[in-house]
Amino acid sequence: MDAARVVTGRNYRHSPGVAEVSKSALEAKVLEYLQHVEETGEELIVTDNGRPVVKVVTIIWPRRSAADAFGDVRGRVVYREGILAPTTDEWPEA
Repeated sequence: MDAARVVTGRNYRHSPGVAEVSKSALEAKVLEYLQHVEETGEELIVTDNGRPVVKVVTIIWPRRSAADAFGDVRGRVVYREGILAPTTDEWPEA
């Protein structure tokens, strides 16, 4: 994203350090910018004559490993029975 510049938030309601690119620069490298947003999850502000007009954000959360997703509970979960034991007594079928 060479043509994008990082801005410090001006008064535009976007976070400091957000990449900002003009419409013309985006047009020249749209796939590169979209791939960057998708891969990093960072947002991109598109400007028209220096005024922000569009915010590009990913709707797909970056993939996380199971270790990252459940790392805070590792070693704290206790199994009282076999993990594959039926639970029909506690959770009857409706």
